[in-house]
This record gives sequence, structure tokens and C-alpha cells, in this order.
Amino acid sequence: MDLLNQNIILYLAAYLIAGIPFGYLLAKKFAGVDIKNAGSGNIGATNVLRVVKEQDPSLAKKLGAATLFLDAIKGIIVILVAKMLGAPESVLWTIAVLAVVGHCFSAFLFFEGGKGVATGFGVFLVMMPIPAFIAIAVWLGASKGLKISSLSSLIGLVAFIIASYILYPEVPGIGSHAPIWIIALIIFYKHIPNIVRLFKKEEGKV
Repeated sequence: MDLLNQNIILYLAAYLIAGIPFGYLLAKKFAGVDIKNAGSGNIGATNVLRVVKEQDPSLAKKLGAATLFLDAIKGIIVILVAKMLGAPESVLWTIAVLAVVGHCFSAFLFFEGGKGVATGFGVFLVMMPIPAFIAIAVWLGASKGLKISSLSSLIGLVAFIIASYILYPEVPGIGSHAPIWIIALIIFYKHIPNIVRLFKKEEGKV
């Protein structure tokens, strides 16, 4: 298989695997809830936790944790495979971007999807581990203090961007922060309704 065909397969795999709506599937299977029509309508871990919590708090924690893990890992899988195949950094970053695109605009949900936080942090953890760990620590701290998932996620994302510039003024292999900004802009775009609610002081706590 030549490199062009290999890369195309990796790109398609990244988009399609990341598009698997684990939150929707888990909530439907184990709680009998269609989270696309409940709560915020989002398929991510926070909405799974919030919606399922109304009927079974213990199950909600399990499904929320499972959704968070699976949404993160699905962004990692194809990057690790590509690494094993010796793909260059430019290909790995393209896969990272497509994983977030796949999650946020899933082909399995008529190009709707989640907000990209878990998948985004998943790919960042592989591509830039130290900035990602810093961002996750900030995210967790903000979550504990603010109790507002969306705001904590965005604060964590900003922390990642700042840390990436400090630790990697030039991104290894590509020399540009463009893929990071693309991922960040997608995540911010998907959070516009949350940002509006934050300004109106209507955003719910978890």
C-alpha cells in the first residue's frame, strides 16, 4: 500500500471512529434514554450524567465515566496506529483534527455530535502530553471549584493553548500551531450555546 492510500484510510478511519456516538449508545442501551432529546441534547459525558442521574445516580456516574473514556480513547486509537506505521507529524495532526471533526459532526448522527472536549483532550494527550496534563489539571481544578462543565472545559482548553506556546513555540514536525487552533475553534464553536447561557447566568451546574 502506498503512503497516499495509507493516509487516506487513516483519515477516514479517524473521522468515522471518532463519529461513533458512545454517549448516545450507552444511555440508550443501559438507561433507555435518548439523550439527544433530553437535557441539553448533547451526546457527551456531562449530558449523560445529568440526564441519567434523574433516574439512577449510580448508573449515571458509570455511564458518564464510560462516555468520557470512550470519547477520549476514540481520538487516540488512529493516531497510535499511524505512529506505529511511521506516519509523519503532519499526518498525525491531520488525524487529530479529523477525530475532533468526526466527534462534533458525526456521519452517524446526520453531522451533529458532541462538543469535542474529551476527544480533543484525548488527541492532545498523545500529541503534546505535558501541555495536555497541565490543561487537564486546570480543567479538573476549575470543575471542582466552579461546578460548571462547559466553562471548566473552555478554561482547560485555553490553558492548553497557552502551555503549548510556552513549551513548543514551534510545533515539532509542522512548525505551526494551526491544527491546535482548528481544534480549539471547533470546540469553542460547539460551545456557543453554553457561552450564551453563561452570559445570561443560565448555565446549569453538574
